[in-house]
Amino acid sequence: MRPAWACNPNPEGMQEVPVSSHPPEPRSERFTSAFLDGVNLHVLHRGRADDPKLVLLHGGGANAHWWDHLAPAFAERHHVLALDFRGHGDSDYPEKLSVGAFDRDLEALREHIADPGAILVGHSMGAHVAVSHAARHHGIRAVIALEISHGGRRGERRRTRLALAARRTYPSRVEAIRRFQFLPAAPGADESLRVSIAENSVRREPDGRFGFKFDARWFSLPRATPPDLERIACPVLVIRGGHSELLPAEGAAELIGQIPDARCVEIPGGGHNVHLERPDDVLAAMEAFLHAL
Repeated sequence: MRPAWACNPNPEGMQEVPVSSHPPEPRSERFTSAFLDGVNLHVLHRGRADDPKLVLLHGGGANAHWWDHLAPAFAERHHVLALDFRGHGDSDYPEKLSVGAFDRDLEALREHIADPGAILVGHSMGAHVAVSHAARHHGIRAVIALEISHGGRRGERRRTRLALAARRTYPSRVEAIRRFQFLPAAPGADESLRVSIAENSVRREPDGRFGFKFDARWFSLPRATPPDLERIACPVLVIRGGHSELLPAEGAAELIGQIPDARCVEIPGGGHNVHLERPDDVLAAMEAFLHAL
């Protein structure tokens, strides 16, 4: 087991990899399987179908388009799949809620693409799903967990959940896009990135008003039973923002100390949405990790 040292703020071998400013359009697909009990999920594809699979898993209240600025950088060497969990993005919004449903969504996607050795990349809630999946299933090639909450203050987590659960709506699509904001706040994110994500995160509600593409009821469910992290058999990279209150340095150190092959990179200046605030630094850390596999 690796020692639970602090995150490395300047990992050896890291090189700046520019984020694409004109990414190609992804291919959109909806699918279902026996895992899903009639729920249809939406996924965005980039790259060649026969290349190694890299699966992107968004956080709570987000969607597949939150990866649009990073995903094209991996598509030259990977088949990149960005999933919308149920109740998010352009996937179905089932009336029935159940603990562990997002884990089943990932299992369904892996069955759908018939891939035994995907790389899983998750942010926040998506990072928890990725780590849990790797602990329960053999064959995962690697996991990158961005800002997987661990050891943070309960009050900060509760404030974020309450803000998401408020579920505000607006009289026009333009107003909804204007009022869209990242939660927790991401003051370092570029305004053009905020607008781009907002444009893909707004939907018309049944009453004719405009809201955002997630079902806030999911945030009221209790957490699933924590996975046995010692069962993870693949390399794991944990990325934390230097200003994060949901994954403090002590929490990250404790987490990687429980995983047999884990390391941590700290991105100075970023918060919980570090991939939005410091995308070039996050991309460089990811590329360095994947290159060493």
